[in-house]
Amino acid sequence: MAFSKVVSLPSLFLAISCLLLPFLLAFSEAHSHSYVPSSEHIVKGLSLSFYETKCPDLESIVRKHLKKVFKEDIGQAAGLLRVHFHDCFVQGCEGSVLIAGTASDPSEQEALPNLSLRAEAFEIINDLHELVHSQCGRVVSCADITALAAREAVYLSGGPEYIIPLGRRDGLTFGTQAAVLANIPAPTSNISHLLASFAAKKLDVTDLVALSGAHTIGRGHCTSFTNRLYPTQDPTLDPIFADDLKEICPEKNSTHFTMLDIRTPNRFDNKYYVDLVNREVLFTSDEDLYTYEKTREIVESFAEDQELFFEKFVHAMIKMGQVSVLTGSVGEIRANCSVSNSNNPSLVSVVVEEDYETAAEL
Repeated sequence: MAFSKVVSLPSLFLAISCLLLPFLLAFSEAHSHSYVPSSEHIVKGLSLSFYETKCPDLESIVRKHLKKVFKEDIGQAAGLLRVHFHDCFVQGCEGSVLIAGTASDPSEQEALPNLSLRAEAFEIINDLHELVHSQCGRVVSCADITALAAREAVYLSGGPEYIIPLGRRDGLTFGTQAAVLANIPAPTSNISHLLASFAAKKLDVTDLVALSGAHTIGRGHCTSFTNRLYPTQDPTLDPIFADDLKEICPEKNSTHFTMLDIRTPNRFDNKYYVDLVNREVLFTSDEDLYTYEKTREIVESFAEDQELFFEKFVHAMIKMGQVSVLTGSVGEIRANCSVSNSNNPSLVSVVVEEDYETAAEL
């Protein structure tokens, strides 16, 4: 832009301020607004003010700690988000995926779909649990901490800010290996299997496409997508993208991994859908969203409109985060996220005195 005459600095600053003001206001509004679910979308037993008196600083404790974690390694955001998904899809959002197993009694963590969950994610949740309980006592469940960590993973990596209902209780046991295999869709799943799996959790087709948008951050292991490269290359893959993948994964059983979103791999945005439109995604479960006519329209709308994606993602996350939750006096508040209270040797007795938070809930 050329000026026909010299402009004074005050005048220039004023002009720039006027030009930037609408943008700055829009940016501020976008980041100060939180999506709040309406009361009819909240499961009985959960609430938006559950810890208002019992642990008023809960969310700030979680956010402050995760800001430090993500400053060191933003990749951990995807790990925390994935743990929440895998928890909710097996036995509901009750923290069962956090419980460690033994050689003779393997937990959900040892099941094939969960072997690629990041060990650091479980450590981070345990650290958050200790921080929260040190300040508030044993009143916050591991399930709620997992849900909050996932919410912060989205927001702190550039995604929407939203409020989630809290009040989940922890499950007493982990799911079986068979239950994990039956409930968590594999990266090789086709659209029919995906739709059936999500419908079983009362999640609809829009929820499926929106929640798949979590693949805008994170990484994929070669073994999860080399079926599309060897022995015959999937014709739906962009040829140049396929060549790049073959360099990363030179054989079917390669142990390497690559980022799920090639455009903005560490930022939560709508570029995953742009990847889909351009046939530059890793998994069959991703590709089928664009191949299938009913989901293709949703994919294209999200690729064109990030705010629409954010809106639908938040709605779907809040729905998923309430699948088969335990509330009231059902379940427990674990003293250690990795072990149920009845198996926790650090507790004085396996007959745990009724938690004072339970009395407050009833």
